[in-house]
Amino acid sequence: MMTQVNAAFGRLGKTIGQFTLAQKTLALIGIAVLALGIFALASWATKPSYTPLFSGLQASDANTIVEQLQADGVPYEIAAGGGTIMVPEQHVYNQRLKAAGAGLPASSTGGYSLLDNMGVTSSEFQQSVTYKRALEGELAKTVGALNGVKTASVQLALPEETVFVSEKVDPTASVFIETENGVTLTGDQVQAIVHLTSAAIDGMKATNVAVIDASGTVLSAVGVGATGTADKQATDYEQRISASVQGMLDRVVGPGNATVAVAADMSYESANRVEETFTNPEGNPALNEATTTEEYAGGNGNTAAGILGPDNIAVPDGGNDDGNYTSESSTKNNAVNKVTETRDIPAGALNRQTISVALNSATAAGMNVADLRALVANAAGINEARGDELTVEMVAFNASGAEAAQEALAAAEAAEEAERRAELLRTSILAAGIVLAVILALVAYALRSRRQNRQSVDIGILPELDPLAPPAGLAMIGQEPVKKALEPAVDTASLRIVANAADSERKLEELDHLALQDPVRTADYLRNFMDEGQRV
Repeated sequence: MMTQVNAAFGRLGKTIGQFTLAQKTLALIGIAVLALGIFALASWATKPSYTPLFSGLQASDANTIVEQLQADGVPYEIAAGGGTIMVPEQHVYNQRLKAAGAGLPASSTGGYSLLDNMGVTSSEFQQSVTYKRALEGELAKTVGALNGVKTASVQLALPEETVFVSEKVDPTASVFIETENGVTLTGDQVQAIVHLTSAAIDGMKATNVAVIDASGTVLSAVGVGATGTADKQATDYEQRISASVQGMLDRVVGPGNATVAVAADMSYESANRVEETFTNPEGNPALNEATTTEEYAGGNGNTAAGILGPDNIAVPDGGNDDGNYTSESSTKNNAVNKVTETRDIPAGALNRQTISVALNSATAAGMNVADLRALVANAAGINEARGDELTVEMVAFNASGAEAAQEALAAAEAAEEAERRAELLRTSILAAGIVLAVILALVAYALRSRRQNRQSVDIGILPELDPLAPPAGLAMIGQEPVKKALEPAVDTASLRIVANAADSERKLEELDHLALQDPVRTADYLRNFMDEGQRV
C-alpha cells in the first residue's frame, strides 16, 4: 500500500516538475485561494449562532448577567448599546432559568408588575396612578418590540370619571419613539402604533394619539391622525400631484422640457357637522288618518241667535236661522323620510389648488396647448367650481443651467468612478501582496526542502586552478571519479539531460556543485565550446 502511495506521489511530483513557471505560479495561486476559501468556510461553519438572552436591560442588570456568564464560561455578545445580551443558542434556556432563579433582571420599567407590590392600605389616588403607570409600561414594551424601534415611552391622559361633569372628555395618549440608527418608521408602522395604543385604552380614538420621534418630527398629531399637520398634508399633496403631472409630461414632451409647480391650500380647521334631511316617500302614504264631524240642531227657530255686535250684544239676523250647525275636520299623518348625517371634518381638507406648467417652446412648439391643458387638468383633478386654477404656457428654457448641471453631474460621476477604480486598485494590490507573500513562502519552503534532500558527492581533491586553463570542474569531467558519476548523464552528442531518469536529478545537482566553484570561467568555457561547435 505504501509503495503505491509513494508511486502516486512520485508521478504527481514528476508531473508538477514538467510545469512551466507560469503554470506553477497559477497552481500556487489556485492552491492559496482554495486554502483561504476552505479556512473561511470552516470559520463560518464552526461559528455558533447567537440568540438574544435578554433585551432592554438596565445597566445594573446587564452587568450582573455578564458576570454570571463569565463565571459559567459562556461566550456572549453585547448589542443595542448594552441593553441586549446574546449567547449561543444552546445556552439560552439554561441561562434564562439560572437568571430567573437569581431574580434577574431585577430592574423594572413598569407594566402590570407594578400592581403586585400594591398593599391593601393604598389610597384611591395611588391605585389610579399605579394602574395608569402599568398601562403605560405595557404599551411601551409592546411598541418597543417593533422592528426598528430602539426605545419607546407612552404617556396617557385619562380623564377622571365622575357624575358631576356634563360633558365627557376623551382620553389622549402621547407616544415617544427612538429608532435605531438609519431606520425611519414607515406610514404603516406609525398607523400600527396609533391603533395599538388607541385600542388598548377604553374610549380612546385613533385621532387622539400623538406620535413623536427622537428628532422632534410629529408622526401623528392629535385631532389630525397619522397623516400629519395641514402643512405636511399640503406638502405631500403637492409632491404627489407634481410627480404625477411631471411624469406624464416627460413622456409627452420629453425629459427636461417641462416643469410643474403645484400650490395647495389646505384647511387648518376641524369641525363636526350634523345634517338632517327630510324627503317625501313615493306615493306619500299616510301613517294614520282621523276624521271628526260635529252637528247641532235648533229648537223651534225662535231662539234669539245672531251675531255678536258691539259690547257683546247679540244682533238678531232677521229670525230666519233655524239653529242647525254642522262641522267636519280631517287629520292625516303622512310618512316622511328622515336622514341624520354626522360627519367629523378633520384639518387638512383641500380648499383649492393652483398648478403652473411651463413647456419648452423649442421642443413643444408644434403641440396643441389645449390638449396638453386637458391632460394636465384630468391628471391633477382640477375642479373649477372649487376655485382651482391651471396655467399652461410655452416659454424658452435657459439651457446654460442644464448644461452646467449636466457637466457637474458628469464630473461627479467621473469622480465617483475614479474613487471606485482607486478602491479596486487598492484592493487588488492588497490581494496581490497577500498572494505574492504566500507564493514566496511556498517557493522558499520548496527550495529549502530541495536543498535538504540533496546528497553530497565525494569528488576528491581538486587541483589548483590555472588562469589560462579551463574551469577545474569541467576539466575533471573526464577524470575519475567524476567521469564515472557523470557518465550516465553526459552525452557527447548533446547536452540534453534525460528528465525522467531516476538519477538525473542527482547528476544535475553534482554538475551544479562543480559549476558553483567558478561560475564565470565555467560560463566562458561553455561559450567557447558552443562557438567552436564542440559537443560535451
